[in-house]
Amino acid sequence: MKEFLKGMVFILLIVSFIVISFTINQVYQEEKQLTTDLQYRSTLIAENLKDKIELVPVEEEQKNNLQQIIDLNSNKERLVGISIYNNKEKIIASSPDLPAELSESNNITSRSMDEDKATGDFIKLNDKKLYLFALPLHNKNSVIGSLLVVQNANYIDAHIMEIWKNNMFRLLIQVIAISIAILIVIRWIIFEPIKNLVEAIKQARTGEWNEMIPKIQGNLFFRPLINEVIHISRSLFEARRSASEEARLRLEKIDSPWTAQRLQEFAKSILKGRNIYVVSNREPYIHIKNGGKISYYEPASGMVTAIEPMIEACGGIWIAHGSGNADQLVVDKNNKIKVPPDEPKYTLKRIWLSEKEVAGYYYGFSNEGMWPLCHMVHTRPVFRKEDWQEYKNVNGKFAHALLKEITNIPQPIILIQDFHSALLPRMVKKSRPDALIAIFWHIPWPSAEAFSICPWRKEILDGMLGADLIGFHTQLHCNNFIDTVGNELESLINRENFMITRLNHQSFIKSLPISIPYNTEEDALKKISVDEKQKMLNKLGISSSLIGLGVDRLDYTKGIVERLKAVELFLTKYPAYKEKFTFIQIAAPTRSNIPQYQKIAQEVEQETESINKKFATKRWKPIILLEKHHSHDEIENYYQIANTCLVTSLHDGMNLVAKEFVWSRHDEQGVLILSQFTGASRELKDAIIVNPYNIEELAEAIHKAITMMSTEQKKRMVKLREKIKSNNVYRWSADLLKTIVGLE
Repeated sequence: MKEFLKGMVFILLIVSFIVISFTINQVYQEEKQLTTDLQYRSTLIAENLKDKIELVPVEEEQKNNLQQIIDLNSNKERLVGISIYNNKEKIIASSPDLPAELSESNNITSRSMDEDKATGDFIKLNDKKLYLFALPLHNKNSVIGSLLVVQNANYIDAHIMEIWKNNMFRLLIQVIAISIAILIVIRWIIFEPIKNLVEAIKQARTGEWNEMIPKIQGNLFFRPLINEVIHISRSLFEARRSASEEARLRLEKIDSPWTAQRLQEFAKSILKGRNIYVVSNREPYIHIKNGGKISYYEPASGMVTAIEPMIEACGGIWIAHGSGNADQLVVDKNNKIKVPPDEPKYTLKRIWLSEKEVAGYYYGFSNEGMWPLCHMVHTRPVFRKEDWQEYKNVNGKFAHALLKEITNIPQPIILIQDFHSALLPRMVKKSRPDALIAIFWHIPWPSAEAFSICPWRKEILDGMLGADLIGFHTQLHCNNFIDTVGNELESLINRENFMITRLNHQSFIKSLPISIPYNTEEDALKKISVDEKQKMLNKLGISSSLIGLGVDRLDYTKGIVERLKAVELFLTKYPAYKEKFTFIQIAAPTRSNIPQYQKIAQEVEQETESINKKFATKRWKPIILLEKHHSHDEIENYYQIANTCLVTSLHDGMNLVAKEFVWSRHDEQGVLILSQFTGASRELKDAIIVNPYNIEELAEAIHKAITMMSTEQKKRMVKLREKIKSNNVYRWSADLLKTIVGLE
């Protein structure tokens, strides 16, 4: 309390000092201005009378004439009186109101005559402030007398006093207002948040920190401190839960759901202090600079969504291509940065690629060649020799960076991600035969006949077989890979154990269907309210009661055009749903400099415009197309407002959107329409499984979804959520780690 009072007194002293300083300056300026005005008016009066008086001799005989001149000019404002003196300082004529003491109390007239110049001065007489102005009178070249003008100057002091009174009154009001404001600030902006922070820390200590989050997150003033308290609280909560989980797992032998905490404990026991090294083209956080501000975002990537929970739980280093325009501004001298930015749990090491390397390795060979080859969606793969050279060079860059990180690390565990790095396992294995290497192929693996299109298929297969473990989403993809190796390379294949031996090295091929994180407590906090749902719909201009949703990258493999055609057919067959059903398509732009992606973007836009033109009314249009990136939290809200989510990929390795939609439905409502050509369809049997090429079937699926009884929706959704709960990304990570470590 003493510190508070000291602070308040200090603030009030500063305010008082400022006000008094400004008042002194104002008083000085006002007094100077008023004095100048008074002197000017006195001069005008004296100069005007001088011309008249000098025409009459200043002698006793002319007293009456001179008095008459004075009487005619004595009625000026604030003029006390006028006197005329001869050169012997005797009054010849004078205003009757002039005090008799005036002639005795000043010598201004004699000074003006002696110095032969106008002279002015202030005097105090009978408690009155007067201004005296004397002007010498002349007859030809000699001084014959003096003219004295006396002005009342009391108003100057009165005005100055009024300024002091007004400003001191204002100071008093300001002091009172500032004191009240300080009390309000202390009470509501400082005391209440601090009180809530103390309560949050107290609850963190007792393990109930979640209850205070809504209260403390709304305060902007303490946002940095609040964020740190939340992070510390979460860490304490997770540490406590992790210890509890570890103790429980030691006592229980049942297969309980995998969580981040359980994975952490599992990783500790199986890795025995070793870190993991993840390598991918895509980075989990991208830093960008807008103006002078640097921010970051998480890219729309199923691979990132799946891999990050594992490395957060296990710790380690993630090596990836730094693609953001501010990525180089935030890393250290070793091109590293701790992430996640708000609560670092692992290290991100960035690799820099030139525009030529990105064009050849990423856009060229990876996305114009390998992507359409593996997805088999009737888009012709394009293979160029120069792209292949860049692909090899960039894989070499990643290998060099990785080998540098694992120097002096015995038996490092390396997890290589996706088709961008097919050559990397062999490159690393040649230098570090002791390394445990896994490569996970996140997209489909085509048939042996289809893969034979690739001119450098043998090099790709040989590169992948440098890994100890090669993972795919489905058993079909594993079988296709083994068949491809059997057709292309000299090797020993053990189909019973899914082992391939090449160059005296064994590679284990395994189906590991990837999934999404599982966290019941944190996910439950994301449940959208009725008001928030209505605000979202209002913002989009949607008044429909039924919402369909699609969430995809703007990619030709996702079946977006087929999905839109199904919406068109649905509205044609069931016109009663006009103005009652709206379909929202979130389509994040991707690889927009590749012709095939430009083409699909145009097709989606044209199809949307065509359908809206065909069915739209003044207050409704059937399709809302959102061609922009959305955060995970934003997409989570869209999942929760949808009655049905359409995942209609023409060919997909897994498709985590389907699983994200299911897990976001805490209300156990909503219907998932899922393509039979996704890896997810092998697990999510209680979705409405469709052939996305069959537009009629897809339209009927939409009708079935939006007319499905609530009880049936709940029955299906409960089963789907149980599947994801048991087969979540933490279990996938544990299976992956257990398998790779078991190959030592």
